[in-house]
Amino acid sequence: MDFSLTEDRRMLSDSLTRFLADKYAFDHRGKVAYDAPFHDPALWGEMAELGVLYALAPEKAGGFGGTGFDITTVFEALGRGLCPEPVLGTLMASKLLTAAGADQAGLLDGSRRYAVAIGELDAPYDLDNIATLAEDDKLSGRKSVVYGGNDADVFLVAARKGDALAVYEVTGTDAQVTGYGLIDGGGAAELFLDATPGTLLLDDAEAALTDALDAGRLALCAEAVGAMDATNEILLDYLRTRKQFGVAIGKFQALQHRAVDVVTEIEQARSITILAASRMGETDQSRAVSMAKTLTGRAARLVAEEAIQMHGGIAMTWEAAVSHFAKRLVMIDAQLGDVDFHLERVMAGYAA
Repeated sequence: MDFSLTEDRRMLSDSLTRFLADKYAFDHRGKVAYDAPFHDPALWGEMAELGVLYALAPEKAGGFGGTGFDITTVFEALGRGLCPEPVLGTLMASKLLTAAGADQAGLLDGSRRYAVAIGELDAPYDLDNIATLAEDDKLSGRKSVVYGGNDADVFLVAARKGDALAVYEVTGTDAQVTGYGLIDGGGAAELFLDATPGTLLLDDAEAALTDALDAGRLALCAEAVGAMDATNEILLDYLRTRKQFGVAIGKFQALQHRAVDVVTEIEQARSITILAASRMGETDQSRAVSMAKTLTGRAARLVAEEAIQMHGGIAMTWEAAVSHFAKRLVMIDAQLGDVDFHLERVMAGYAA
């Protein structure tokens, strides 16, 4: 089977990669990713003008993509560029708006920033224990680690309405939003709702929320693959140039073996991410995505640890790009379900 990119996706990947290389150099990222609003609003607009956000939505919703491979194309480039822009929330919001048949012109042109509020302190990854309540279009509860929520105009909030889950649209100015920066760059927020007015977007929304979560998890796998590729390039360059005893340390067989292990892990993560992308929209979508998130989470942590150890102390410094890639790779595992969570989902699927 041919898994190479189509011409359109190759053009999108090349354009986004060049944009991030030109505009999002490492020094610039360091200036914007760790200080409020934890991204660059001007570059967000330029990225939207490139059509990147339109690639995340299907034609019926006004976009030109929305498939699993469109998602992986965009997020692999974002991972390689270590970009902190809140594209993950935009992707998940687009999925929910598409399911509702709602207008998303503002989302796709970047003029209206969305964040999706699902996770809670006692329900960080799944939908079973969501406690936020909706009564008479008033929402009460707390949402935690809402990615991009620190700078969002609109929140799409998962809430329990009677015996079912629903999704409400909440204007940022109507809720109490406490924004903060994440350890690996980018922003998030705690969302406090106290009889906060909301507009019902989706009734009986469990399937739509599951689809949005699966899309987000697939995106994170692809972002990890891109970040691992970039980390490996930095590592190989270091092994070729750093010398001990008069020779490049890459000549030492022990380090060569470890470098081969890193490449093997990356290729395995790439392969299972491609598999998950091919299963989007199929009945085993969630299982394929959980398998990818499990393997990718393990690979990302190994690549981060190996890159730091083979670099030595320099990899622990703020000035070394490899340290920022390593942080991002470790934290990707924690987003939308870690290795243990997704492994349990896969095992439960086989036991059923």
